[in-house]
Amino acid sequence: MALTRAALACGTADIHALLLLAAEREASDVHLVPGHPAVLRVHGQLVPLADPHAAPLGASQVRSMIEAIVPPRLAAALQPPAADAPEAVAPGARKNLDFSISLNRAGRPCRFRANAYLAQGEWCVCLRHVPEEIPSFEWMGFPRGLAERLVAYTNGLVIITGVTGSGKSTTLAALVNLLNERGGVRVITVEEPVEYVHGRISTSVITQREVGRDVDSFYDGLKYGLRQDPNVILVGEIRDRETAQMALSAAETGHLILTTLHTKDAKGAVTRFVDLFPYEAQEDVRTQLALSLRSVVSQHLLPSAAPGEKRVLATEVMHVNQPVRIGIKFGKIESLDSAIQTGVRDGLLTLDDDLQRLLTAGRISLETARRFAKDADGIRAPG
Repeated sequence: MALTRAALACGTADIHALLLLAAEREASDVHLVPGHPAVLRVHGQLVPLADPHAAPLGASQVRSMIEAIVPPRLAAALQPPAADAPEAVAPGARKNLDFSISLNRAGRPCRFRANAYLAQGEWCVCLRHVPEEIPSFEWMGFPRGLAERLVAYTNGLVIITGVTGSGKSTTLAALVNLLNERGGVRVITVEEPVEYVHGRISTSVITQREVGRDVDSFYDGLKYGLRQDPNVILVGEIRDRETAQMALSAAETGHLILTTLHTKDAKGAVTRFVDLFPYEAQEDVRTQLALSLRSVVSQHLLPSAAPGEKRVLATEVMHVNQPVRIGIKFGKIESLDSAIQTGVRDGLLTLDDDLQRLLTAGRISLETARRFAKDADGIRAPG
């Protein structure tokens, strides 16, 4: 790779070459922030690409890199502030830009999801590498039996939750890919931006719509998607009340809705969903959710016990059985932890039990297991 650390340090590097280098090093993310060198996240660790004593990237250098990859429809948002108000964002400029970029790597596409954003009036960007092929469940560490169960639902709401960077989008893509491979299904995805591109299979029809390019919002993608004869609709994220209500209505009318929320555990997904609505509507929403929700899977990507290896997936699984349904309907959110603990026969799984499994198998360290456990004292050292 012709890209040098010196070039990165002074900001003269071609951003395309930088991104190809990131893919070569198996980085999940690339950070370009004024005042810092270019930084990769490799297996969960931040790795600067320049000598610590080298000059950091300048604001104009980062901006130029962003301008080289931003789609024309968003380029106007990068206009500089007015000369008489340098501290202000130019009128009409957007402060966050979501888009994707595809490069050629050895004759094959190499894709990144980008978020350009303002920080203290200067443009920065984070680019998430999207692997060329949708990973297998085995590679992800996601139980295939669980995946089969999730895509077997004919209707209802399935939520994949977790913190940023926990692999939620990858799990959704793998679930859609499983549906696609089976055939005979009509799937619509609404994403911001489109990440994994699904191949065409003659017996299935998948259309992927990008918020900001193909449709104005997740809400509109759901609303109009219902007029496009779907069996399954993937909504990249539920962020607002309107999208949440439309997702509930779609789930009630015979569609399977796959989506994500940013919460740290399964019960948090219920709380977060209900809290999108005003207080006076929450009782009705809990009743609807108790009937429409099918499963919540909470994901955590943990450091591997083997240095330098990819991170390890741990999950908490909450299928909606009778105790869970009652807890949701009557707002007894704290009872959901107990329902998960006692629901082993129904396929429910606590995070701590999965951490114990990974620890016993030597996949994660004792320190990691106890750091992420809900009850650290309950985690037993192997042997």
